Amino acid sequence: MAKKKKLKKHVINREWCKGCGICVAVCPKNVLELDKKDKAVAARKQDCIACQLCEQICPDLAITVMVKYVEESASGDK
Repeated sequence: MAKKKKLKKHVINREWCKGCGICVAVCPKNVLELDKKDKAVAARKQDCIACQLCEQICPDLAITVMVKYVEESASGDK
């Protein structure tokens, strides 16, 4: 069986986040947005595909995407 990445948890260090919005721009599923204080928040965690682009692109190292690996059958069933 193949293993697939799934979101376990988003960790966003709000003290480090400068609100540049790069993570918001690169997220393929529009999971992230800037709040009223111009800090990144995971507003739609359920849509996250755990690609970790936000973590890789963040210039402030403010985002950590914790993933878990789940087994799935060849047909895509869990």
